[in-house]
Amino acid sequence: MHRNNDHKMASRSLVLAILLFIVADFITPLSIAQDAPEIGADEIKAVMQDAPPPGEETPQIDSPGIDLLTLVTRGGAFMIPIGIMSLMVVALAFDKFMSLRPEKILPSGFTRELENLANPLDRFSPGVALQSCREFDSPASRVVTSMLLRTGQPLAEIERTAQETLEREADRQASSIRWLTLAAAATPLMGLLGTVWGMIVAFHESTSLTADRSRSEQLSEGIYTALVTTLSGLLVAIPAAILALYLENRLAKLFHEIEEFAFRIAPALAPYAGLQRLDEDGVLHSLDRKKSMTTDVPQPPPPPKAVKEQRSGAKVG
Repeated sequence: MHRNNDHKMASRSLVLAILLFIVADFITPLSIAQDAPEIGADEIKAVMQDAPPPGEETPQIDSPGIDLLTLVTRGGAFMIPIGIMSLMVVALAFDKFMSLRPEKILPSGFTRELENLANPLDRFSPGVALQSCREFDSPASRVVTSMLLRTGQPLAEIERTAQETLEREADRQASSIRWLTLAAAATPLMGLLGTVWGMIVAFHESTSLTADRSRSEQLSEGIYTALVTTLSGLLVAIPAAILALYLENRLAKLFHEIEEFAFRIAPALAPYAGLQRLDEDGVLHSLDRKKSMTTDVPQPPPPPKAVKEQRSGAKVG
């Protein structure tokens, strides 16, 4: 009887110990959870995006600046024709700025001398004017020379000859400006071609990446390099287009002044129409068919010494 009571007491103690162990195992996590800090939605989002949680400052990495020389070297072989075009633009622009000066196209001394010779018109000497044209070699003097060598023809024919010569001279001066226009149009296309090729290469290389590189990193680097050629093409094309337009306007203005000057001189040759002609040596000859074609007119041009004196008098006047 005594053993049965001990056995019951032992069974109850064992059951009670098991119950206490279960209750303690259930209550402990709840108490720990209550003591832990709450996790916000921002922190969960930051963890999901591999970003540092709010309140923590990310270390700032100083990215290197853009070096122009590095960009040029990374542009590849397409930078070579763009560089050649840039040198051509600089050379042509310098040449046209020097050749389109007013003193090169329409010298002030030449215009002043011929205007003095043609004032009044009845004392204009084509021989003296021809010597002045040969002294002041310029587009304006070549236009006037073509007029003087038509001495003896109607005024309309003289003006037509001057207009044709003027157009030829203007076309010769504008030939190099056309190369600037070509550079302004072709250089951006060269840059675009380099960019398209660079992007093709970048996407092709992204298909075979190593384990230590991501596709986004590879593509961004390839596109960054490819855009260098487009930038270089625009840097060459924009100044070339501005220079071409400016030089074309400058050329048109100067040759308009030559046209006005030539048409002011042309009426001085009207009295010689059908009567006299001027040869390459500056000598007037009669156009009367009853006489010899080489017969000098009653008032031949003065000898070289007298020509110089007359021209010096024109300059003083």
